[in-house]
Amino acid sequence: MFPQFGKILGEPVPAYFTLLLLGFGIAIYNVVRWAKRVGVDHQSIIDCGLASIIGGIVGGRLLHVVADGYFWDYVHLCTDPSQVAWNITKSQCSVADGAWDAVARVCRPTERDCFAWAKFYNGGLAYYGGLLVGSWAVVRVASRDKLPILKVADVTAVGVAFGLFCGRIGCFLGGCCYGVVTDHAFGMSFPPWSAASEGQFREGLIANPGSPSLPVHPTQLYEALGCLVISVVLNAWGSKYKRFDGQVGLLFLILYALLRFGLEIVRADDRGIYFALSTSQWLSIAILVAVALLWKPLQALAARVPFTGVPDESAI
Repeated sequence: MFPQFGKILGEPVPAYFTLLLLGFGIAIYNVVRWAKRVGVDHQSIIDCGLASIIGGIVGGRLLHVVADGYFWDYVHLCTDPSQVAWNITKSQCSVADGAWDAVARVCRPTERDCFAWAKFYNGGLAYYGGLLVGSWAVVRVASRDKLPILKVADVTAVGVAFGLFCGRIGCFLGGCCYGVVTDHAFGMSFPPWSAASEGQFREGLIANPGSPSLPVHPTQLYEALGCLVISVVLNAWGSKYKRFDGQVGLLFLILYALLRFGLEIVRADDRGIYFALSTSQWLSIAILVAVALLWKPLQALAARVPFTGVPDESAI
């Protein structure tokens, strides 16, 4: 773990959020470069990029609050902080201005915070929420500026996949999104007070959250590698075999949904389980169904609109 890239003006620079913004920046850069090459208003593309960042953060945070298992903690932080338990040591509790509960051996917050749910910079973003709201925001801006939405979606897909690669490296450095316990050689142990050690303590797998975690699947790195492969595949495939606008974007949704569904099987962090499947698995299924329904209509649309090919439209 390397959760911070030092400090600026005394404030910590979180590795996860920094790499997340780097991913957004790379995606926007690729789309702007494409826009300049094919004569699309790149200023409007920048507006789309800013809309995607804002929408992505808002959507990702809201889905995290609602579906990742922390909803009542956020409610109680506003209504009754004594019902919230922080699994930290007594000395850490005093630094955090909390009250030590000697019976439960947990730290309780002493002050109400009705805006804790909105503090996205402290961590806690669910990708699918960001994808849905961010996409909606981009469509609104692209429609306003009369941009070719499906072409923008195709070229953006490559950048988004690479951006996810950066974001998941950030997750690894921050210690979130960890996997289940494993005895395989590639299992990794996270340090004391990491999300993995605290989660394993709550599950009774280790005696103290101040101990290193048991070796777990590094699911963050699995997803990072998977997204990097998706980015390369989309770029190579799209520049040669794309047959209608929107096809590369749909292919990205298929590949990522399959990747995410499989990874959820070996993830162990709190992320909401409903009828034996996680929130992300249900959303992956919904996305695959939506793609299946959209594929034929987009093909039919392509048959009515002349397709000029993609050699000058590739993102990279």
